[in-house]
Formats: sequence, C-alpha cells, structure tokens
Amino acid sequence: MEIILLQDITNLGHKDDIVKVRDGYGRNLLIPKGMAVLATPSVKKMHQENLRQRSHKELKLREDAEAIAKNLATVNIKVGAKTSSTGKIFGSVNTIQIAEVLQSMGYDIDRKNITLQEEAIKEIGAYKAVVKVYKDIKAEISFEVFSE
Repeated sequence: MEIILLQDITNLGHKDDIVKVRDGYGRNLLIPKGMAVLATPSVKKMHQENLRQRSHKELKLREDAEAIAKNLATVNIKVGAKTSSTGKIFGSVNTIQIAEVLQSMGYDIDRKNITLQEEAIKEIGAYKAVVKVYKDIKAEISFEVFSE
C-alpha cells in the first residue's frame, strides 16, 4: 500500500514523502490517526502540484537550516548540574537541559531533535550531541557539564 505522510514519522519518513507500508499498518494506524492518506492517482497529482508550489519555500528553509547548523557547530554550551564532592552528578544531564540552554542562546531547537552520543551523562566533563536542524541537516555540538 502506498501512502503520503502528513507528518514526520520516526523510522518511516518525513512529511510529504510517498512510502510503501503494509496494508494493516496503513489502514489501522496511520490513516485513522491522520498521519497519512492513501496515495491514489488523483491524490498523487494534487500532492505533486502542492510540492511544486512549495519548492521555493523549501529551498529557503533549507538555506536557513544550513546557516543555523554552521552556527551551532561553533557554539560552546555549558550545562550546570548539582554534583557530589567526587564529581558525580545527582541524576543525569539529558536533552531537556541542553534544549533549555540552546533556547536561552536564541536557537529554537526541540529536545526531541537532540541526540546524545552517550546513554546517560552522570559525570562532569565535555561531551558531544547531534542536533537535527532540518530533515537531513544535522549539526554536532559540543557541550561541557560543570558543577553548580
């Protein structure tokens, strides 16, 4: 079954992609929840026309995302955490704290678009994370965890 995605779906595709899925997955989950529509020939024609009209907007979004990615690659982020006397963090540092620091710096990045390269950050030090700025544009940022 071919469907057109109406929103980004992890491990399946991005919005406006035409993908093939199993019949049950499409009919029972994606279409009823409004995540996709059935890709009939008439819907495909309308979809192509909409994509053609949006292509110049897409180009501008892509250029803006590339500029943001370049800026993010040069930014040094410092995340404060409460620690014990041995340098262990009470709890852990996660994507929420990194997203808050990025928003205070003026970058509007959702926490779901940040991927830590380590499972759990429980010690003071320097780490790296990958930020998904746009569909396939990603930036690697380095951040430092320090004791408050």
